[in-house]
Amino acid sequence: MVTLVGILDLARFQFAMTTIFHFFFVPMSIGLAVVVALMETLYVIKKDETYKKMTQFWGKIFLLSFAVGVVTGIIQEFQFGMNWSEYSRYVGDIFGAPLAIEALVAFFAESTFIGLWSFTWDRFKPAIHLIFIWVVAFASSISALWILAANSFMQNPVGYAIDNHMGRAELKSFGALLTNKQLWIEFPHVLVGTFVTGGFIVAGMAAFKLLKLKKGDKQIDFFRKSINVALVVGLVGVGGALITGDQHAFELQSMQPMKYAAMEGVDTTLDSSKRKDKAQPWSLISVTNPATHRVIAKIEIPYALSILGNHSLTGGKTTGTTELEKQFEKKYGKTTGGIKNYYVPENTLFYSFRVMAMGAGLLGLVAVVALWFNRKKSNLILSQRWFLWVMGVMTFFPFVVNTAGWLVTELGRFPWVVYGLMTIADAVSPNVSAASLLISNIIYFLTFAALGGVMIWLSRRVLHAGPDAEEEAEASPRDPYEHLSGSEVEA
Repeated sequence: MVTLVGILDLARFQFAMTTIFHFFFVPMSIGLAVVVALMETLYVIKKDETYKKMTQFWGKIFLLSFAVGVVTGIIQEFQFGMNWSEYSRYVGDIFGAPLAIEALVAFFAESTFIGLWSFTWDRFKPAIHLIFIWVVAFASSISALWILAANSFMQNPVGYAIDNHMGRAELKSFGALLTNKQLWIEFPHVLVGTFVTGGFIVAGMAAFKLLKLKKGDKQIDFFRKSINVALVVGLVGVGGALITGDQHAFELQSMQPMKYAAMEGVDTTLDSSKRKDKAQPWSLISVTNPATHRVIAKIEIPYALSILGNHSLTGGKTTGTTELEKQFEKKYGKTTGGIKNYYVPENTLFYSFRVMAMGAGLLGLVAVVALWFNRKKSNLILSQRWFLWVMGVMTFFPFVVNTAGWLVTELGRFPWVVYGLMTIADAVSPNVSAASLLISNIIYFLTFAALGGVMIWLSRRVLHAGPDAEEEAEASPRDPYEHLSGSEVEA
C-alpha cells in the first residue's frame, strides 16, 4: 500500500484530515461563545434565572468544544514543520507573523477570560461577569481573523517580495496582509458561519432533549427558550452567509477564475453576448469527466447564473476551465513544480459548493419554521414530534455545510499551495518517508476518532443530566458508603 500511495498524497491526506477535523470545532466554539454570551446578556437585562441556567448549561458544551479545538489546532500547526517544511521555509516569514499574533494575543486573551468566566460566577456582579464571556467571543473571532489572514495570503498573495538569493518570500507590508481583499470577503463569511453552527447545535440538542421529556416537565420551558435564542443567532448567521457568500463568489471571478468556473460547471467559455437569450444559464447538475475535463452531462436553469454571478437578469461572461488552462499554461508554463495541468477537482468543487449554498438555505427554512412553531402562545413545537427529529438532525448539518465550504476554499486553488507562487508538490518536506506518513496518518485518524467519540459522549451526558443536575446533587448528597452492605458498615 505504501508503494501505491505517494508521499505527496499521504501528506495532503494527513493535512486535509487534520484541518477538517479541527474545523469541526473552530466554528462550533466561536458560535457557541456568541450564543452563550447572548444568553447571559438576557440574564443580566431580564434578571431571569432561567437565562443564567441556560448560560451555565450550554457553557459546558462550549468548554468541551474549546478544549478539543485546542488539541486539534496544535496537531495541525506541527504539520507545517513535519510534512511541509519547504512551504514553511519559503513563506514562513509571512505565514508565521499572523499565526504568532493569533497565539500570543488572541488565544491567550481567549484562554484567560474563559478561566475568569468559568470560575468567578459568585465573585463579580452579573454585568461585570458578562464582560468576560463577550471578551471570549470577541477574542475567538479575532483569533479566526489572524488565521484567515494567513490563509488569505495563500489564496491571494500580497505585501511580499521574493529574495532570489535566499530563495524565499519575505514580508514587505504588514498592512497589505491585513487589507488583503481575500481576507475581507473570507473572514465575514466564516464568522457568520460560526453563528449558524453554534445556533443549530444548541437548537438541535434542545430538540433531542424535548423528545425525551414528558408533558408538564419543568425543563420544557428551559429548552424551548434555548431554541429561540439559538435560532435567532442561527438565522442571522444564515442571512449573513448568503450575503457574504454571494460577494465572495462575485469576487472569485477575477481573483480565482478557475475555482469559479469549476464551481459553476463551466468548461467552455459562457458569453451571454453570444447567446440568443443574452444570459448565462446556471447548472443545477453537472458531471465532468476527470480525464478530459469536459462536462459530459448537465441540467441548466436559464438566466440563473447571470442573476447570481452578474447581479442582472442578463449579461455576464464566465471563462471556461479549458480556456483558463491555456491561459495558465502560457503564464506559468506547461509543467511547473511537478504538475501536469492547472485544472482543479471540478466535480468536488461543483457539488461542495451546492451542498454549502443549498444546505444554508435548508437551515434557514428550518429556523423560520421552528421559531414559528415555538412562538410563545403555541405548543406546535411539542406536538409536531417529527419536526423535533428534523431539528435534531440539523445538529450535525452545519458540520457538513462548513466542510463543504472549506473544501471549495482549499481545493479551489489546486495545484497551488500559495496561489501563483508555490505548488503543493514543491511545498512537501523532502526528508519524510511514505512509511512514516502512513503510520502517522493511522495514529492521527484513531486519535481524532477517539476525541470525536469522547466529545459526543460527554456532550450527550451533559444533555441527559439536564440543567438541574448540580442542584439535584447538592440537594441529595450521595452517601459515600452506599455501596457497602449493612453488615460491612457495622463491622
